[in-house]
Amino acid sequence: MAFAIENQGSRRTIESQVLPGLAISLLNDALRRTRQINQSQVGAWLLTQFQQ
Repeated sequence: MAFAIENQGSRRTIESQVLPGLAISLLNDALRRTRQINQSQVGAWLLTQFQQ
């Protein structure tokens, strides 16, 4: 889960506030993949996702 600070509180967000267009779900997928494959393979997978 990711949260953004807003109006003296917070709200859940589905997109990075720092890197617009980067879906939090993509980051969640990458983290799940690190449990199954090595980090260089996850990095390669992420690059293909960014190119889509």
